[in-house]
Amino acid sequence: MTASPVPIRSNKKPPVAKIMTLSVPPKTGSPRRFPQWLTSLAAHVVPPVITLVFLLVLWEILCSSPTSSVPPPTRVVSETWELIAHPFYVGQGVDQGLFWHILASLKRVALGYCLAAVAGIALGTLVGQSEWAMRGLDPIFQVLRTVPPLAWLPLSLAAFKDGNPSAIFVIFITAIWPIIINTAVGIRNIPQDYQNVARVLRLNQFEYFTKIMIPAAAPYIFTGLRIGIGLSWLAIVAAEMLIGGVGIGFFIWDAWNSSRISDIILALIYVGIVGYLLDRAIAFIARAVTRNTASA
Repeated sequence: MTASPVPIRSNKKPPVAKIMTLSVPPKTGSPRRFPQWLTSLAAHVVPPVITLVFLLVLWEILCSSPTSSVPPPTRVVSETWELIAHPFYVGQGVDQGLFWHILASLKRVALGYCLAAVAGIALGTLVGQSEWAMRGLDPIFQVLRTVPPLAWLPLSLAAFKDGNPSAIFVIFITAIWPIIINTAVGIRNIPQDYQNVARVLRLNQFEYFTKIMIPAAAPYIFTGLRIGIGLSWLAIVAAEMLIGGVGIGFFIWDAWNSSRISDIILALIYVGIVGYLLDRAIAFIARAVTRNTASA
């Protein structure tokens, strides 16, 4: 018998395939991304700025003719520069800076609006919670809310014998209706589950009102409050044109009687800005109270 050959082991390792990778050098001078807050700010600011510039240019072109009855923006600025530069001017009687006229109007609006908010939420809660109150009061509210705000002014002047409380009453009667209606709708739309939880926890009327009813209806209530503040600011400007005294409405009417059209335009710009800020203030409070459940 012949012996089988013994295999010879080699100490050499088999070649290992190497994977060649190409490293790409980093690009130099690549554009940097803007911060998120800067991008969001530009998205909210740039479109209205472009629109405003377009409207100003269009206004300037259309009203640049010497025969135009409405002054262009450049002329408005030049003719009202004293009012713009000195808003805190204090003179005799109604000769005041625009700051004091707007402040006087805001004081009347604040008082009338706060009274309307308290009364409107209380009446809206009553109407929304009681079927008998709904049947008895809702038709009356629907009729009274269609009366124009200035139609109440002669009656309030006859009752109060003074312009200032009459204007406050006009604010009150103007702002109260949307607050009542929206509060009543919010109360009536409270989910049944919330009421069942209140029964299980045996909450008394005050606890149910503060912990269940008002938080659940808060988005509706603040919707009425936002509508009410806008109507209040509209009504006070119109009411002050008739009652006189210091106020932005009287300033506009006095400028019209003196043919100062540029002063009227400047006052209207201020009225719009203040109205916008009032609406934003109520919207901010609504988001804080309702934890962003109220509409912005």
